Amino acid sequence: MPTAQPTAPHRVVSRDEWVEERKKLLQKEKELTRHRDEVNSARLELPWVQVEKNYEFEGPNGKESLADLFDGRSQLIVYHFMYGPGWSQGCDGCSFLADHIDGANLHLPHHDVTLIAVSRAPYAEFQAFKKRMGWQFKWVSSNGSDFNFDYGVSFTKESIEQGKNTYNYEERGSTEEGEGPGLSVFYKDDNGDIYHTYSTYARGGDILINTYNYLDIAPKGRNENQIMDWMRLHDEYDQVR
Repeated sequence: MPTAQPTAPHRVVSRDEWVEERKKLLQKEKELTRHRDEVNSARLELPWVQVEKNYEFEGPNGKESLADLFDGRSQLIVYHFMYGPGWSQGCDGCSFLADHIDGANLHLPHHDVTLIAVSRAPYAEFQAFKKRMGWQFKWVSSNGSDFNFDYGVSFTKESIEQGKNTYNYEERGSTEEGEGPGLSVFYKDDNGDIYHTYSTYARGGDILINTYNYLDIAPKGRNENQIMDWMRLHDEYDQVR
């Protein structure tokens, strides 16, 4: 009897046919690139809002203002890391994104950009977790200030109970544990005035997770049933949950 041949895991064609289909996909990729360029240009054209409230943070240098967080540069990107008061460890998804920050910070400070993380938990509460993860980026606490609430990533007990949280520019029901992920961007001019230039939430931060960019070109893609259902803290992959 002839030996059964294994079934190919995907449609298999000749090289010539593959090249023709690849060219068609290339046109779509070029369209996406051009559209992204248009979106990036539109983002740069957004108006700014002057920050008039005084926010206080606690970090490795003690108490710091929002202006201090720029570290002498004119542009500041804040990752709103979900780590609420009393938590024993950070959000898995935020940790996934945070794994990509230190690499970016090899370059961003040399192009007038400071990238840090901010959480609402007291500073002392996330130091052990940061050490466990081996992260080097600056991570400060906004505990005691309105910063997280004003920039739409933390929610009061009352708003959660009433289901009146505004997240990602939409009013929606309660957000788990009163915290949500996001990014906020600020500019400081020569006079020391600070402006809020941009914020994004939910999947708006996906672009910063370069692991996903690699998965998107792998044969199985992201291969998820739900967003990040496969992902673990990077020291837990050999552990069974």
